[in-house]
Amino acid sequence: MDSTQKNVAGFSLDLGPLKEPIGFIRLLEWFFAIFAFATTGGYSGTTHFKVKCPGTGVENDVNPVFGYPFRLPSKPYVIPSCNSTANNQTYLQGDFSSSAEFFVCVGVFAFLYCTATLVLYLGFQYMYRQTTRGPILDLVVTAAFAFLWLVSSSAWGKGLTDVKWATNPDNLVLQCTSVCEPGEFPSLGRLNASVIFGFLNLLLWAGNCWFIYKETPFHKDPIPVEGGPAGP
Repeated sequence: MDSTQKNVAGFSLDLGPLKEPIGFIRLLEWFFAIFAFATTGGYSGTTHFKVKCPGTGVENDVNPVFGYPFRLPSKPYVIPSCNSTANNQTYLQGDFSSSAEFFVCVGVFAFLYCTATLVLYLGFQYMYRQTTRGPILDLVVTAAFAFLWLVSSSAWGKGLTDVKWATNPDNLVLQCTSVCEPGEFPSLGRLNASVIFGFLNLLLWAGNCWFIYKETPFHKDPIPVEGGPAGP
């Protein structure tokens, strides 16, 4: 009796669920959640413009630094002065940390949930299927994450648009148009990818709801129709 209970309560690795949509899509969600929060959370970049002092031929490069969580005024930069020895310290404008941190938070929690459910699918499949509560809870949480990916990806997409505007060299030189000229644009391809990963996660989590729904008692298989003429 004790050995039977031990076997029932123990971990039993079965890679079979990965061949099914519910397991395979969950694995994809695990990977894309990592890509989403990693491309945003570890970002650091610079923008660039030049200060050219008329009559002197002196040219100075200014490289304002910014990065996650995109609280831009937190890092000052210096604009060299052409008329005096005192330099002008200023800041990038805009705090976009709320949308960026929300997006990363959703990604991290989605990654943790995927890890937990993959362990459940592959090692404790009998526990998942022996009651109706497991699939129902999984369906509710998956639908909630689909909604969170929609909200966070939309918010971060808008936040990224604002970050691009705030770090655009054409906009930065407006504060010193007589002596400044725009330089190289910041490299934001990684952040563009993060928004794409966010909406890919939305599609994966929303689509997975259907396959999890089929595991719940709410989904009823069609009743087979018996063919052939009725007997006398």
